[in-house]
Amino acid sequence: MSLSAEVLTSYKKIDEAAVDELLNKEIAANNKKIVVLDDDPTGVQTVHDVSVYTNWDKESIRQGFKEENNLFYVLTNSRGFTAEQTARAHREIAAVVDEAAKESGKEYLFISRSDSTLRGHYPLETELLKECYEQNTGKTVDGEILCPFFKEGGRFTIDNVHYVKYGEELVPADETEFAKDKTFGYSTAVMPEYVEEKTKGAYKASDAVCISLEDIRNLDIDKIEEQLMAVKGFNKIIVNAADYADVKVFCTALYRAMAKGKVFMFRTAAAIVKVMGGVVSQPLLTREQMVVKETKNGGIIVVGSHTDKTTKQVECLKELKNIEFIELDATLVKDDEAFEAEVKRCLEKEEACIRAGRTVCCYTTRALITADTGDKEDELRLSVKISDAVQSLVGRLTITPSFVIAKGGITSSDVGTKALAVRKANVLGQIRPGIPVWQTGKESKFPMTPYVIFPGNVGEASTLKEAVEVLINH
Repeated sequence: MSLSAEVLTSYKKIDEAAVDELLNKEIAANNKKIVVLDDDPTGVQTVHDVSVYTNWDKESIRQGFKEENNLFYVLTNSRGFTAEQTARAHREIAAVVDEAAKESGKEYLFISRSDSTLRGHYPLETELLKECYEQNTGKTVDGEILCPFFKEGGRFTIDNVHYVKYGEELVPADETEFAKDKTFGYSTAVMPEYVEEKTKGAYKASDAVCISLEDIRNLDIDKIEEQLMAVKGFNKIIVNAADYADVKVFCTALYRAMAKGKVFMFRTAAAIVKVMGGVVSQPLLTREQMVVKETKNGGIIVVGSHTDKTTKQVECLKELKNIEFIELDATLVKDDEAFEAEVKRCLEKEEACIRAGRTVCCYTTRALITADTGDKEDELRLSVKISDAVQSLVGRLTITPSFVIAKGGITSSDVGTKALAVRKANVLGQIRPGIPVWQTGKESKFPMTPYVIFPGNVGEASTLKEAVEVLINH
């Protein structure tokens, strides 16, 4: 059942400055390195001045452990993987992280950052990380924390139900298009039931430990800490949150429980990472902060995401007069030769526009292309093939654009790692709430270029247009 968004302001207010003080004390006392494994590049949508590594070779992970920051991101891109591929990747990462941790003499914890609308390889990824962590460290993971709250994207968990905000309404996540995802669909937004469904009954809904908004707003930190201290057997902990202050209260109790020896695994959206890392808020980015190399060339926007929101955002972008729109005909994907010719046609057109100082938006046919074989992994393979073509519209450019925007999770991952060949990026901040900007490293195809990672499911109809305006108006 939907709720009115007014419910978000109906709870007792808490003194956030006082909570910040308590939380910062706990963060300062904690010496664990937070390693965030991100299943697509949108997960840095709440942080700034943090490193993202797009691979997990020994050198990169070592570098992460050497950094002053108490957290760094490793981009796994596993939402675009098959179950077998993600299992292999997570085992490799767990081994390298443990090795680098032992070398640096630091303890660590994993956050598995995934989609705020509950899609992804769950529980597979966190179960594997738990198993590897226990083998490598000899410690037992007591529980798993689920916190899908993500304010910037309008995702809230209230009375254990996870909601997505549409206008002035909060809609249970299972009633949205995200729940119908061909690969990662689900049938309930009641978090304890979601856990039971996804773990195929291994963890019962009735056993979940729920951290209530009432206790959080009453600042009953001791009670929450007691709940956490009692968790064992990798039981699940559901965090209710209607605002950032709620996550801060929870994290204060969490750090206290960890200081007393409790060990947790995390499956969360982006908000709790910001809170646990003590990352302070900063204003939205200006063009001057992003475009550090002046150029007369136009920018490029590539769109792979198929959500209704993305389609509306592309329509709205068409109101800007000085943008060239190029449609990649994705219906040709099953004919290799025809599809390659189509990609070449788009490339030639976009090169000419960028050279002439015009910004280009390349988008795939808005109809969803399906494999129709009944096999979920065939659907994934097809979308990977289309995504590959979309990233090549950046990767095969012979001219440097003034900026790059990629729309959609898999698309933005492929553009970052394959097309731009980024190995390490610095997160500059956000161009709009929940929309992160990387500054590409010197090893990348277009060094020091702003790369805007625009999730498929974030923002209003006008948000893409607003982001482009920030970058082209000077």
